[in-house]
Amino acid sequence: MTEDKQLCIGLSLNATWMKGEGWRRPDSGVEKMGSIDYYMDLAKMAEKAKLDFLFRADYLCVHPQTLGDAAHFGSPDPTMIFAAIARETERIGLVTTISTTFNPPYVVARQLQSLHWLSNGRAGWNIVTSIEGAENFGDSPMPSPQERYAKAAEFTEVIKKLWDSFPSEAIVMDRETGMFSDREKVTAIDHSGEFFSVKGPLTLPAHPSGSIPFFQAGASDTGRSFAAKVADAIFAAMPDLESGVELRSDLRRRAEEQGRSPDAIKVLPGLYFFLADTREEAHGLHKEAHAHLSLERRHASLQSVLGLDLRSFTLDHPVTVDMLPDPNQPVRSRTHADLLRRYIINHQPTVEEVLARPEVVGSAHWVSIGTVEDVLNDIMERFEAGAMDGFIALPGGSEKSMELFFEKLMPQLVERGLFRSEYAGVTLREHLRIG
Repeated sequence: MTEDKQLCIGLSLNATWMKGEGWRRPDSGVEKMGSIDYYMDLAKMAEKAKLDFLFRADYLCVHPQTLGDAAHFGSPDPTMIFAAIARETERIGLVTTISTTFNPPYVVARQLQSLHWLSNGRAGWNIVTSIEGAENFGDSPMPSPQERYAKAAEFTEVIKKLWDSFPSEAIVMDRETGMFSDREKVTAIDHSGEFFSVKGPLTLPAHPSGSIPFFQAGASDTGRSFAAKVADAIFAAMPDLESGVELRSDLRRRAEEQGRSPDAIKVLPGLYFFLADTREEAHGLHKEAHAHLSLERRHASLQSVLGLDLRSFTLDHPVTVDMLPDPNQPVRSRTHADLLRRYIINHQPTVEEVLARPEVVGSAHWVSIGTVEDVLNDIMERFEAGAMDGFIALPGGSEKSMELFFEKLMPQLVERGLFRSEYAGVTLREHLRIG
């Protein structure tokens, strides 16, 4: 199979295998969550499997539901974690998450370029506009999605200008002439826009491997338009195959409208898998991971996601289009709301089916449960249907689920020609095949 027909695969360093009751298992390894060595070991395991990159989400506020019975060690700065991992790895990409809503672009440009140097060209940036956390950065309310994306567009423009302001070619190191750097090549950007005024230049040169790849996580209409302009990959919420086919097709069309190749954006859904030796055991892991979600918690989550209160209906009652609230009302995540709304319109599910949806019980990730063969078939089905270009591995249920992924599933993908057996390059741009 050719390179273009191979999957792009990353691993999430958020401990998804400890969700629900999973952390209480004797083999969960929960005591190691506070040690950087734990994440170093995971990074080395992923690099040994030749994965394209590691990824870690970030949160800028504490949710009450993450306290108490949830195995949640807070949210350490992922860029700091990746700076440490950079020194213990050689090839695997390091995709950190930084918000454009609550950070100054000059600091972010400097942080990302520093990680790029520390990792020798392996840094990636997951651009998020944040959906909450405003109370930790002042008295202003959370900006609207439209304002957040407008700010993100200018933010990324400033970032790219700053990286260009001090090109790697400016470092000459000519012993004969005594010129270390060419001052003519280091220039101010003098940016003045709606949200930012930045003089520049940046305080360090760009890494010679090329610009840092941009990842983006929103799939609302506004998010898709933003991704079509700037993203090299999108972390997609894709609870079912049909939503994946629609999203990837739409993004490819939008990329062409922006004058880009339709292949310029890789669509990478989160694959939340529960692997075990038997299907019965795998389904048991999935049940444990969601055991903490009582009926009331699910109803509260549905109300937060879609603004829909179904508490007065029986579990077998059909949810029809006329029951849906105003699509323009404020919701926590427009991406998740749109996905769930589309599912209800297309399928008219029961209340019980709605309350079991990934948009309600999780983060709208694609869930696959079963043996290695079962999950492998799921991956092949979505890839061949054109629903994705790869995925983010989100191990579920137990560390054994993750071990089966690395020891059994990944070798199967290699054997079938769906993934490489060796790295072809050393930078993240090379792994993603960005020209």
